[in-house]
Amino acid sequence: MDSLRDRFTAGRGYLAACTLGIPTHTTRDAVQRDLDRWAAGTASAHDYSATLERARGHAATLLGVAPRRVATGSQVSVFAGLVAASAPRGAEVLCIDADFSSVVAPFLVRGDLRVRHVPVHALADEVNATTWLVAYSLVQSATGEVADAASVTAAARDHGALTLVDTTQATGWLPTTDLDADLIVCHAYKWLSAPRGAAFAAFSDRAVDEIVPYTAGWYSGADPWTSTYGPDLHLADDATRFDVSPAWHAWEGAEAALGFAASLDADEVERYDLGLANAFRERLGLEASDSAIVTWPDPDGADLAALSAAGMTASGRAGRARVAFHLWNNEEDVDLAAASMGR
Repeated sequence: MDSLRDRFTAGRGYLAACTLGIPTHTTRDAVQRDLDRWAAGTASAHDYSATLERARGHAATLLGVAPRRVATGSQVSVFAGLVAASAPRGAEVLCIDADFSSVVAPFLVRGDLRVRHVPVHALADEVNATTWLVAYSLVQSATGEVADAASVTAAARDHGALTLVDTTQATGWLPTTDLDADLIVCHAYKWLSAPRGAAFAAFSDRAVDEIVPYTAGWYSGADPWTSTYGPDLHLADDATRFDVSPAWHAWEGAEAALGFAASLDADEVERYDLGLANAFRERLGLEASDSAIVTWPDPDGADLAALSAAGMTASGRAGRARVAFHLWNNEEDVDLAAASMGR
């Protein structure tokens, strides 16, 4: 894994994959070629569409599903919004307390849904016969905690509830091919190191049947090129009915980024990232964890300031300092970060 550092455009001291990924040289070159074609007037809508379909295939590999189950879009909140808009009036939606807003806000804004918030460790136990949907992030943005997806899915199935899981803070470092959720949503600009504006989602058969594609447009048909005009409604019979018109330039970079991620052994990536994260935890006197995101209390921001002063890139969330270790990092980053705080 350490040899992969050379594939990225930067990385030394960059501990912020949980905020924004760094592109590989291949991704940067793909974006540059696209800009050159666009500037020269040789860019083609059909070529962009072919790129998107290749990206859909890579996304399917990362989520362990068939490409026909994958919809492409721009943001996690848009996919969550479709689920919120499709919820019956008064339905109960179970969320994790202090989860990322994109997973929670679409349900709160309805105003007529019963949204319950529980601790991450209690999520599966809190599913009951009144729960219509469990919506949660697999890895918590603020703390790095990893939810027990298998238990949540089992509890939801027992009670007939739908499941929505956001893997934006997981896919890329944590294997996400066996989640068995009704809707798996992911934005690719963090651990997958794609340009911002490229998101994807995997839909179960039940989700395809029960979620209404309120964002339907010309790209929601089985063949977008024959779905460009009314008066008829054109909808594919699989998850691509939830496609939105693609942000072409973002997907040029995303196809390269997702292809790179899909080519890696996800288990090896997890072991590598966790090894660095836990080595850093040891330097801080923290217990080992199952997350590549390391957070610790930093109420006055002193540790984050020390990291920044040493030229490290990190972040702070909810009164905690936050760092993340990924493929462009190695043991030297662990030493530099710990030393910057006198650990």
